Amino acid sequence: MKLPNGERCELGAKLEDYSLNPSHREGRHKARVFASALGITQANAYLLRAAIFAAAVSHEAEARGENGFGKTFNLRFALSTERGSATVLTGWIVLHNEDFPRLTTCFIVES
Repeated sequence: MKLPNGERCELGAKLEDYSLNPSHREGRHKARVFASALGITQANAYLLRAAIFAAAVSHEAEARGENGFGKTFNLRFALSTERGSATVLTGWIVLHNEDFPRLTTCFIVES
């Protein structure tokens, strides 16, 4: 299944403030992996942002169920840069009373 209304997905500041932030207490580990595997940092976050937007529209998502706040989904996609290639896992939620997905997490997983 496709991510519901993936063309209207909301990424917020999750990437820059968490997943790509080398100073974030929890996100710094994700930031280190993105930098070493793909060369993606806060400075070029637009690369990851564009890839997530494209995947949200074109890739198949896995419904994970209801968590009390809304319906949750996982979406995996391959990403290649000049530095390397990796599989990125994104987590999404469509909150109650909303009809678009919001990014909840983003990190690199082993293929």
